[in-house]
Amino acid sequence: MTQLTLIIALLKPNLAFQAIAQENSRAADILQKIVPLILLAPPIFIWLGSGLFGWRMGADEALFLDNTSRVIISFSYFFVLSMGFFSTVFLAHWMGVTYGADKPLRVYFALITVVYFPFLIASIAHLYPNAFINLLVLLPTLIWCITLLYKGLPIALEIPPERGMLMSSSLVGWLLVGVVSILGISVGLWTIGIGPAIAV
Repeated sequence: MTQLTLIIALLKPNLAFQAIAQENSRAADILQKIVPLILLAPPIFIWLGSGLFGWRMGADEALFLDNTSRVIISFSYFFVLSMGFFSTVFLAHWMGVTYGADKPLRVYFALITVVYFPFLIASIAHLYPNAFINLLVLLPTLIWCITLLYKGLPIALEIPPERGMLMSSSLVGWLLVGVVSILGISVGLWTIGIGPAIAV
């Protein structure tokens, strides 16, 4: 599977999931090369966008942060995305045995890469960090990712659809807990004064 074919397959995910199920090493290698792009693009776009246009969160004036704060936010964003990605891969691999999947770690790595791929496309919206616009882009992206997970997991792991649905639901639950935890930690840190200084 060539690089171009894989990109087309990502737009027609069933082809990508079938290649993953066959443990196509070429496809796995190409997907591994896409992972850094998926994890680096959103923080880079948010750093650029917040510097060029400022944060727009409903107020008339854009909020511009100093360069140090922007770097800290972008690095934290990269860290959270990486933790979410790799923890989901390892959790899915651990969980797979329960649902009857007998696949090596690289299959789970490739599967989660395809599931995360929509974030790469949607992260372009970060170039203009308006809360409303980013929310409008994020919601369909999440639906797209969850659809890929539910459709692709049983194909890639070659397990019955009903087991795939249960396993996918468990992974979605894991990710939701992670998102809520990150929000809670962020609010807690900002409340005690750790975070970018924002004049109110």
